[in-house]
Amino acid sequence: MVDTMSKISNILTMINLLNTGRQYTINELANILEVTPRMIRIYKEELEKAGIYITTIRGKYGGYILDNTIKMPLKKITKEDIKLLKDLNNSSLESLINKLEDNLVVSENLLNNENKKKYNDLNKAIKEKRKVRIVYYSYNKGENIRIINPISFFIFSNGLYLAAFCELRKDIRHFELNRIKNYEVLKDIFE
Repeated sequence: MVDTMSKISNILTMINLLNTGRQYTINELANILEVTPRMIRIYKEELEKAGIYITTIRGKYGGYILDNTIKMPLKKITKEDIKLLKDLNNSSLESLINKLEDNLVVSENLLNNENKKKYNDLNKAIKEKRKVRIVYYSYNKGENIRIINPISFFIFSNGLYLAAFCELRKDIRHFELNRIKNYEVLKDIFE
């Protein structure tokens, strides 16, 4: 049971990582998930059996990339769900319960009142494929203005991030929601 649960957890984490639009090498994924590169290949095969296709880029700078974003809910586990798991008193579930509790605490704290509107507006821009002008605070350069094409949200290291194509950098960038100081959803649509 534990092996199955950790495999599912690793596969979901792999999807979340690839959902950012970033290319990962097999070794990077193996290090993050604390498994062997062979297991990453097995996870990829399992995902493809389920209809989730991951592009393999070969060569020295190769790796895996997810072409189509998989929509994963930000929060699906509730406190009541965790209580039900705890009531089972099955020691093999303890590790899973701890991970779920950590994830719940993070996801509950991510969307404070200030960020809820920002999240909803940017999520609508993602769905409508609208460009967004943001004022973003960078630790190195202070506030700067960017035009972005928002792709999806993801949770990383206790923060909520927006993966987006940055027109200034001509590349996919990750913007922490807390550091988007101001934003305007534009009428312009991107492809």
